Amino acid sequence: MISILGKLLRNVRAGERRSPLAGAGFDAPNAITVTSTAFADGGAIPVSGAGKGVGDDTSPQLRWTAPPSETRQLVLIIDDVDVPLPRPLLHTVAVIEPEVAEVGTGALQPGTAGIRFIPGDLRNRGYAGPRPIPGHGPHHYRFHVFALEEPIPNEVTTATALLKQMAGHVLARGVLVGTYERR
Repeated sequence: MISILGKLLRNVRAGERRSPLAGAGFDAPNAITVTSTAFADGGAIPVSGAGKGVGDDTSPQLRWTAPPSETRQLVLIIDDVDVPLPRPLLHTVAVIEPEVAEVGTGALQPGTAGIRFIPGDLRNRGYAGPRPIPGHGPHHYRFHVFALEEPIPNEVTTATALLKQMAGHVLARGVLVGTYERR
């Protein structure tokens, strides 16, 4: 039954243009290279990285090149641009100290040094892996890393407030795209 719904909604997708990360306040050079040992850019995210009930919900290893020297904060946002909603779904939102250059497999969880989590659209704190609707086709999950010129205050506790705080303060950015599909 669910795969029938996925097939009916196959052409309904949020799209990159509807992302809050596509606005003018987020324009910055793509000067950060984001990589993973779990998948190549544009490649399939392994089942171990898929969300609860689908896979192990284990965050993949991620690494990024050094941000600009004036960076005061990094932000990692994982979104799904293919979700059949008015805008992409924010799966994971993390504020990261600028000296952190890598997170190991499974490390996108509360308690990891140098990382503070803000609830995303799924209201989780920490990693929330792919769980697209069966039959909807491949979904593209973007692992964004933003370098900011100012720190994010601890009082910022929602994704909406974080995005407002970030706008206009992005020095550089990078993205790694992974795909996941449930048939």
